[in-house]
Amino acid sequence: MILVDSSVWIDYFRGSVTPQAEKLDSLLGIEPVATGDLILTEVLQGFVSDRDFNQARKLLTSLVIVDLAGQDIAIQAARNFRLLRSLGITVRKTIDTVIATRCIESELPLLYSDKDFDPFVEHLGLRSALLGT
Repeated sequence: MILVDSSVWIDYFRGSVTPQAEKLDSLLGIEPVATGDLILTEVLQGFVSDRDFNQARKLLTSLVIVDLAGQDIAIQAARNFRLLRSLGITVRKTIDTVIATRCIESELPLLYSDKDFDPFVEHLGLRSALLGT
């Protein structure tokens, strides 16, 4: 199973041609794809029209929805943030730290296009679904 970040879903729904959106398109209906509860919120809040919102909601809720946080993940996410900060890397969004930590702890590859995840791959063992690592 692969967890898909909001950065990829947003490109996908906009019809943007990116390697990540193309990978997602090739996976849907073929491989198990998941998204997170907080990712669901991030993606759905961006729709203006009710029609687009409802179409996206139907697609996204047909997937496995992973609960991203909880006490243990929250504490480990703080540890991961602090470790990266000690290396001179500041992750801009707390939610990205939570997503990366959930994926690391659950051994889920993450399909993403947000560069904030790169330090998690490089230093903390996050597996990139695009790179196959």
